Amino acid sequence: MIFSGSISNLRFSLHRFAHDRDGGSAVEFAIVLPFMLTLYLGGMELGEGLQIQFKVTETARTVADLTSQYPALDTSTMASILSASSVVLTPYPAANMVVTISQVQVPANEPTGTVSGWSCSLNGTARAVGSSIALPANLQNPTDTIYLIYGEVTYPYTPSFGYAVTGTINMYQTAWFYPRMVSSISGTPC
Repeated sequence: MIFSGSISNLRFSLHRFAHDRDGGSAVEFAIVLPFMLTLYLGGMELGEGLQIQFKVTETARTVADLTSQYPALDTSTMASILSASSVVLTPYPAANMVVTISQVQVPANEPTGTVSGWSCSLNGTARAVGSSIALPANLQNPTDTIYLIYGEVTYPYTPSFGYAVTGTINMYQTAWFYPRMVSSISGTPC
């Protein structure tokens, strides 16, 4: 058998560790254990944080994408779109997540846009109609006036073990979509 030598070496090492009476192995173990636990718990925290950041990004994209598919919106449709955000975030709690969707008008040859017509929010405050919004570089200065759907998600992430070190981390993500069916989505969704 190929592995019989390695199994017998492992048994010998474990037997030697269990019967070692001069304490060398125990001292080495005591020195290495805190580093290994820190590495393990830190890896778990980092993995969970990255997974939640991915979910927050996906939530911003989903609500903006769903909104962009309608030619007109009413309050019940917008409530359904906003409630979809908690489904995307599953299995993490969505009670403190803030989701905001706004329609933004960008005039021709302008580097900024303004909230045009409506802005709706779940667990937060909607943007004021007419308020200015900075645009990403690739959306600035269009040749014609355009309308965009702007989705924002803020999620307060509290690490399980590293809370004392970092506290609550507010994860924030945005997504921009063009309306698909019309140039500007009409209605009063809020």
